[in-house]
Amino acid sequence: MERLATCACGELRVTCSGEPEKVSLCHCPACQKRTGSAFGIAAFFGRDHVRIEGPSRSFERPSDSGFPVLLHFCPDCGSTVFWEPRRKPDMIAVGVGSFADPTFPAPSQAVYAEFRHPWVGEIG
Repeated sequence: MERLATCACGELRVTCSGEPEKVSLCHCPACQKRTGSAFGIAAFFGRDHVRIEGPSRSFERPSDSGFPVLLHFCPDCGSTVFWEPRRKPDMIAVGVGSFADPTFPAPSQAVYAEFRHPWVGEIG
């Protein structure tokens, strides 16, 4: 199985083969700022299961683990599509929203619950 993640304008494309090794929902302030939402959701794939096409720019930020995270975004539309968690050099994280697929597997974990907005999970 292959899944395609893209930026808003479609120039930056990430093709992932197989199932993600993990899907994680993160409430941390850095993910909130990265997404412009109340949380971020990442699908982690082995680096050898990811093909990246198109231009990207990058921004490296520190993390609580002490290992930086290298975020890759489209230089035209600004969408962050994927990132490299330096703590896990064999993995690529892809923003689940970049797949725009309502059948994508749900997160199996949630982290940084102390930053969770109290209304998350109450609407629906």
